[in-house]
Amino acid sequence: MTENLAETPASLDRALKALDSSAELTDTIRAEYAELTDTIRAARHDYYQEDAPTLSDAEYDRLYRRLEQIEAQYPALIANDSPTQEVGGEVSEAFSPVTHLVRMYSLEDVFSLEELRAWLTKAEENTRLLTGAAPQWLTELKIDGLAVNLLYRNGVLVRAATRGDGTTGEDVTHNVRTIASIPQKLAGENHPAQLEVRGEVFISSADFKKLNEKMVSEGKNPFANPRNAAAGSLRQKDSAVTAERPLSMYVHGVGSRTGLDVNSQYQTYEQLAAWGLPTSPYSKLFTSVDDILRYIAEYGEKRHSLVHEIDGIVIKVNDFVAQTQLGYTSRVPRWAVAYKYPPEEVNTKLLDIRVDVGRTGRVTPYGVMEPVLVSGSTVERATLHNQDVVKAKGVLIGDTVVLRKAGDVIPEIVGPVVALRDGHEREFVMPTECPSCGTTLAPGKEGDVDMRCPNYRSCPAQLTERIYYAASRGAFDIEALGFEAAKALTAPAEPEQPPLTSEAFLFDLTAEDLRDVKIRREKKVKGVGTGKFELVPYFYTKPTKAKPDPVPTKNTQNLFVELEKAKSQPLWRVLVALSIRHVGPTAARALATEFGSMDAIAQADRDRLAAVDGVGGVIADSIIEWFATDWHREVLARWADAGVRMEDERDASIERTLEGVTVVVTGTLVTYSRDSAKEAIIVRGGRASGSVSKKTHFVVAGASAGSKLDKAEALGIPVLDEDGFTKLLAHGPDALTPGE
Repeated sequence: MTENLAETPASLDRALKALDSSAELTDTIRAEYAELTDTIRAARHDYYQEDAPTLSDAEYDRLYRRLEQIEAQYPALIANDSPTQEVGGEVSEAFSPVTHLVRMYSLEDVFSLEELRAWLTKAEENTRLLTGAAPQWLTELKIDGLAVNLLYRNGVLVRAATRGDGTTGEDVTHNVRTIASIPQKLAGENHPAQLEVRGEVFISSADFKKLNEKMVSEGKNPFANPRNAAAGSLRQKDSAVTAERPLSMYVHGVGSRTGLDVNSQYQTYEQLAAWGLPTSPYSKLFTSVDDILRYIAEYGEKRHSLVHEIDGIVIKVNDFVAQTQLGYTSRVPRWAVAYKYPPEEVNTKLLDIRVDVGRTGRVTPYGVMEPVLVSGSTVERATLHNQDVVKAKGVLIGDTVVLRKAGDVIPEIVGPVVALRDGHEREFVMPTECPSCGTTLAPGKEGDVDMRCPNYRSCPAQLTERIYYAASRGAFDIEALGFEAAKALTAPAEPEQPPLTSEAFLFDLTAEDLRDVKIRREKKVKGVGTGKFELVPYFYTKPTKAKPDPVPTKNTQNLFVELEKAKSQPLWRVLVALSIRHVGPTAARALATEFGSMDAIAQADRDRLAAVDGVGGVIADSIIEWFATDWHREVLARWADAGVRMEDERDASIERTLEGVTVVVTGTLVTYSRDSAKEAIIVRGGRASGSVSKKTHFVVAGASAGSKLDKAEALGIPVLDEDGFTKLLAHGPDALTPGE
């Protein structure tokens, strides 16, 4: 369970020092403490016993940390049944109780690197003091699943149980026997007479998506997240249901062991793997704190490309003697800690589901939510892609939903918190008419689940999006023409004719055309929104008594400077700006390099277009369809008349050294920007790819290269530094010596 670091003290110790230890224990504090313990106990019951959490991890952790702070200041309040004194779970009456041979503990959580450094420093000092040696650290991914305890006798699985309260768990042996990755009999020889294996049962991210789609199609409620799905699947009364669920497990420790001769946790994993037990491929040994911090940063970036979901990193003292010497508190081992990543999932209310109309006519539902802080930003809307996705997620308007936002990734509604429904929720109904122009919506081509507005030429919403896209950084790069400006020019708040009724006239705009353009802007009271709106001038200053004649704003002046500059952009950017379906920067670069001019692209047949590396049949069909439309050709003709560049100048002096060579650039280079590196590859006949595969010939790795570098090394693809890249460009692959 995680917490938003923006709302939490960087260090609990520092926070506790700030408390007044001499403060009086008031009725207010007693009431807050009682409410916290009740809320946390109820949340634990929902999480562990019902597999249907009603609090987000972030909110749970916030409440739990507050409880710890109060108990640190007022120790007299602490009772034996306080949530801080318990492991976490309890045993359901639906399953037989099982007493673990060795107790299963929780882990101490830290929420900042500062706290982690402090914990590691203290653990290292204690380890040196007790054993005379510095610790070796075993670093693992913290899987968001359900902990289980497997008991093997002479290599045969005889019992499986959940963690429960740490001492007593639930007998789930019959269900665990259905999990393919857990061996019923260990491989190899010399098995311990008795061995408790601890692990985490989970459902992979890919399987979770398929499972939820299946649940909804059968009229059942979807799971809110993979952890709930795994827990709910393992704790089925009918093992046949469990067998249908895609459960997996990775080992993360051992309990009682008789006849297992190993000295460390990592050696244990190696032995368990040799016996056929599933161990995580991500675990690593380190000796320095800096290495641990790099590991945390690395998997913070990779966390959504892994097999399973994670919510943090576990660091353990590797040596068993040191673990024994360090010992345990009443709840956690002193030799292990869990660093929790900032939360990327929170709960919020889904107030409504509305639709947007995109630049190609696609009508996309999106959720309107109570604003909530997640991953460092406030989110109040999230895409729902299409009506089939809304159905597959099982969300209703009025639901409390789980919202995920991973860093800069677009916010996503994961699913509903079904346990909080009160009967007032309602289903989303896809509109039959375009909300922008009123045209009857139509399904896309065969196999396309999206609904589209077929009024491609005149729909104001589509035109706004096309203008905005044409001005984007990947196309004409007109910074002064953002979304609000595009909307003001194409669909103004007042009913008069807008300055732009087609993108064809973008380069024909004059300052006079913008004089009366206004936008709808929220009224402010000392910087705070009021919920009321007004129409205000956008491109010209508002008239005053001192200056009755409005004059162009600085933004307007910049707009015309950038429009003029846009006319000389290279051909591939012009292609992107046309909003041809499926033609993004990669395909546009390849087409511009291959044909050199807009006329040549327009005249090419399907086979010729499809043969271009990175284009293919689907994009070729889209290009031919676009050029066959009269008003599309009018846009091109008008832009050409205005002076927009329609042909690239070929530099015959640049030798095509990379014919047939695919290069991936990752990380930050000193001499080249990302765009200039791609340009350098393409003009030499190569393909600049964005992903690493077996067809990749070279990977150029700059500073902070991430998962692409890892994949290249795993596939044995040659990796070049910046000097090697420069040599490759100048002389081609043959100029590179093996290993360079």
